[in-house]
Amino acid sequence: MSETNNGVMQEKNMRAVAVRQKIGKYTVKFFLYAFLLTMALIVLFPFYWMIISSLKTLAEYRLSVPTFWPKTIMLSNYAEAFTAANLGRLFMNTLYVGVVSTLLSLVITVLSAFAFARLEFKGRETVFALLLATMMIPGELFTITNYSTITHLGWMNTFTVLIVPFLVSVFYIFLLRQNFMQIPNELYLAAKVDGTSDLKYLWKVMVPLSMPTLISITILKMMGAWNSYIWPRLVANDAAHQMITNGLRNAFTETTGDVNYPVQMAAVSIVSAPLFLVFVFLRKYIMAGVSRSGIKG
Repeated sequence: MSETNNGVMQEKNMRAVAVRQKIGKYTVKFFLYAFLLTMALIVLFPFYWMIISSLKTLAEYRLSVPTFWPKTIMLSNYAEAFTAANLGRLFMNTLYVGVVSTLLSLVITVLSAFAFARLEFKGRETVFALLLATMMIPGELFTITNYSTITHLGWMNTFTVLIVPFLVSVFYIFLLRQNFMQIPNELYLAAKVDGTSDLKYLWKVMVPLSMPTLISITILKMMGAWNSYIWPRLVANDAAHQMITNGLRNAFTETTGDVNYPVQMAAVSIVSAPLFLVFVFLRKYIMAGVSRSGIKG
């Protein structure tokens, strides 16, 4: 009987431990999902507020007690925003700067990454280490010297000043170089034995194998050009070369000095839509490109 009782007691204890473990597991999951949900709401709420504000009348927007859903949906705010801010011209300016700077930056990044990953020359590692060291310097510190340089070159209020200063990105070179380092060196040696030139090997072998990283760099570079604000406002703030972020700044200020915030919010929603779509549909390429870069070096 004692052995039977001991067996029963052990079984009960095991069941109690299993129940406690299950309760602990579900408790951890509950708090984890509650935390994630709270963070998601905090992140998404500004976007929600931007959209509903773009659909309100100016009188409703100025109410002392804010409404969380527009009483009257004003879709006309979007049409007014497009014409008031001349968004068509701003889109074309930004697209031109983004495409040209991205293409030139890709050429520089690919050639530089290939040189640091495959070519043997004296001082290669030292030069690459010095380049990496520049990543520790905040970009704002270059603003004064860059401004002085482009002023002497006479590039103020041109597309050149929006493109050239940011063609070289040490981070992109590092990212692609790490990807190139993962490609077996035997392929390069075999190609050299067959008489393949470095540029042909780069174009036929390394570029196709590194396409996810190149897509990631392209997306990030385009998004950077789309979101740039300080430098374009400093060096090219005239109407002919104005970027989309700068064009939205004062486009909705009325003659009385008041700002038509619902229309401005509508314009911001229009401008934010392409970035949102890029993230939704191309996020897997960004993650794949970064993850394939690895840590080999």
